Parts: sequence; structure tokens; C-alpha cells
Amino acid sequence: MTVPAPPSPDLHRTPPRGRLQRVSLRNRVTWLAAICVAGAVALVSVAAFITVHDSLYQQLDDNLTERAVEAAGGPLVRTADLQQVPVAFFNASNFRISMLSADGTEVGPGGQRPPLSYAELAVARGESVRSLRTDQATNSRVVAVPAGPNTALVMSTSLHPTQRTLAQLSVVLVVMGGAGILLAAAAGTAVARAGLRPVQRLTAATERVALTGDLRPIPVGGDDELARLTASFNGMLSALAESQERQRRLVADAGHELRTPLTSLRTNLELLMASSRPDAPKLSEQDREEMFADVQAQITELSALVGDLVELAREDAPQAVHEPVDLVDVVERALSRARRRASGIEFDVRLHPWVMMGDATALERAVLNLLDNAAKWSPDGGRVRLELHPDPRTGHAVLEVADSGPGIAPADRPYVFERFYRSSDARTLPGSGLGLSIVKQVAERHGGSVWAGEAPEGGALLRMSLPGHRPDIEQQ
Repeated sequence: MTVPAPPSPDLHRTPPRGRLQRVSLRNRVTWLAAICVAGAVALVSVAAFITVHDSLYQQLDDNLTERAVEAAGGPLVRTADLQQVPVAFFNASNFRISMLSADGTEVGPGGQRPPLSYAELAVARGESVRSLRTDQATNSRVVAVPAGPNTALVMSTSLHPTQRTLAQLSVVLVVMGGAGILLAAAAGTAVARAGLRPVQRLTAATERVALTGDLRPIPVGGDDELARLTASFNGMLSALAESQERQRRLVADAGHELRTPLTSLRTNLELLMASSRPDAPKLSEQDREEMFADVQAQITELSALVGDLVELAREDAPQAVHEPVDLVDVVERALSRARRRASGIEFDVRLHPWVMMGDATALERAVLNLLDNAAKWSPDGGRVRLELHPDPRTGHAVLEVADSGPGIAPADRPYVFERFYRSSDARTLPGSGLGLSIVKQVAERHGGSVWAGEAPEGGALLRMSLPGHRPDIEQQ
């Protein structure tokens, strides 16, 4: 007989939530305050009850013993039954008193005698100096002291008044303790409601963002931890809103830039397809070659634009910058690639050693974009000056790229590093308008900055500032 194997446990199942996790935070704070106060009240009440209990019983014992000693040594009178009894009998209305002989004979008021046991008889016989006990049958406290030869005075008092006082004290402690617990619970609820109000606002804001995508900030009041948490959350919302805005601008600008080459490409392809029909007019060989060249140029432009978009998206993603980079090596690799692309341009290079922490690939891409931009604007046979030197004013290295072209108009200089921005003179030249924006992002991600101006040679001057230190100076 084959026994089926037990089902394997679901290792990916979420463990069940405990009872405490299902309780709201406000209720947990309320219960915590009530439990803490209940514990404190219980400890104080027990300590107070024990203290009062011991004090009352000790006071009762002292008072009973003192009266018994005074009665045993006081003056005697003769009663109607010719027995000698202490005068204190007549002043002990709340006590029971009697005289006990060694042979067990008891003399005292009828019906008001204290309970007797062997302990009192031992005092009368001289076997014990004093006895003090509780009689459970009559619920009284009994004391016996010597009152002469072979005689003991026995006195008792009821425990009911003391027990009644303790019972009243217990009721007071329970009532006051319960009231304190209820007051603590109410105070805990009020404090939790007031203290968790910012958390509720945060919760409502996150739910609103999840449902509607609304990234409005939350009002902040105070300067406590919750206020700082709200401010941090508002900062996150602002960063998210800015990121969404950048994405929207990128998509809109990319769509605008892609529309023109795609429209031209579609038009050329439709003309070529229409000319291949039997009843359509034939295109000349020269026209066909021009169309094919135009299509090839548009495909190249689209490829460059897509590549720049991918590079720009990669630069937008947060990346760790922690590798030591020799900036001279990075510039030389980018210069080698730029020379192959612009064979008719002369590069005047002056580099000073510089070391920094960064991403070598991204830095090389930024330098190459600067060189490609300078080569694009320089005429055939022109010169591009490339200089890397430390700036003693800022402690950064400055990479300057100056071309021999017409330069950048002052009105266009603040926008040349924006995405897809192209001046009116640059719209006829190849390019996507993303190269310099990638340079700006790389510089800012490495803690640097970019700047555009006019070169002494007359052309455009693009400058990128980067932190670091000279290799011959130990970094502190």
C-alpha cells in the first residue's frame, strides 16, 4: 500500500499576522498607557494596603497589651460576688477581660469573658511570660499577662473594626485605581490621537498618491520627529514630481524630434514605393539616388537620436560613483575617438594630471560630446583647443574646449545645455540636441558644473568643472 506524501509547506506564504499587529497603533498606545498605569496603581495599592494592614494590627496589639499590663497592675475592688477584680474592668467596654488562675478557674463579668486556651493557662502557671494570639472562633485578638502568683489577666478585643477599616481601604484603593486606569486610558487615547495625526496625514497622502497620482505636498507644523518625517516625505514628493516632469518633457521633446525625420523618411519611402508601380511615372536614377541618400541620412539621424536618448536615460538613473579615475587617460581616449570622426580638424591639447572619484565611461562620453560639438562647428582645417588644468580658486579641475566656429549667441548660452535645445543656426546641422545635456548631467552627478561662453579665439568656449586632486598631492 502506497502512502501519499504529505503536501509540502508553502515556503512563500506570508506568515499570519499576530493579534497585536492587527490592532491599530492608536489603540496600542492606549492599551500601553492603561497597562502601565494599572501596573503602577496595583503596586502602589498593594504596598499601601500591606503597610496599613501591618500598622493597624501592630497598633491593635500594642494597645491591647498596654491595657492588659495596666489592668494587671492597677488597684483592685471587691465585686458583689466577693471576687477581687481590677478596676479597669469597668473602663473596658470594648474589651473582654477575666482573671485566670493556675488551676483553670476563671473570674470575670458574665457573658463578656475572653476565649481561653492553653497559651493563657501557661501564663497563669508561670510557664510563659506573655501570650498574644488570634482566636479564629470569635475573630478576636487575645493577650494574657501575669497578674500575681498563679494568676494571669486575659484580655481580648474584636478584630471586626480593624477588618472593616481595611475593607473600606480596599474599596477606596480599587475605586481610585480604576479611576486612574480609566483616566490614563483616556489620556493615552488623546495623546495618541494628537500625536498620530501627522502619521494619519502621511497615510492619507500616500493613499492619495497611489490612487490619483497627485503629488501635492503635505502641510507641516512643528519641529518634532513627525514634522521632520513629513518634511522628508514632502521632499520625496517634490523629487518624484520633478522626475515625472522631466519624463514628460523628455517624452514630449523626443516625440517632437522624432516626428520630423520619421515624416521625411515615410515620405521618401512612399515615393519610392509609388514609383515602383507599373502605372506610376518613373523616377530618374539621380532622383532615386538622392532619395536613398536622404533615407540613409535620416536613418543615421534616428540611430544617433535613439542612442542619445538611451544614454540620457542611463545618466538619469542613480549610480554609485566610487572608482578612482585618471582624468587625463579619460580625455585622451575621448580625443582619440574624436580625431577619427573629425579628420580635418586640428586639436591643440594641453593636459595637466588630475585624479578624481567617478565613472570613467560616463566622463569619457561627456568629453567626447564636447569634442564632437566643437568639431561640428569648426570649419575644415580649423583648430579645437582642449585644455585641462586645475583652478586654484575652486580647487576643481577645469576642462575647456574652444572651437574656431562662429560662437554661441549670448541669448542662446543659458540654454545650450538643455535637452533638445538647438539654436536657429544649429537646426540645419546634424545632431539631436542631447549631447551637451548629457555633459551637464555627468558633471552634476560628479559634483561639478558646466558653463558656456566666448573663446579668445572667437568661437564657442565650453567649460566643465570637476572635483578631485592632483596625483602628486596627497588627498586629505
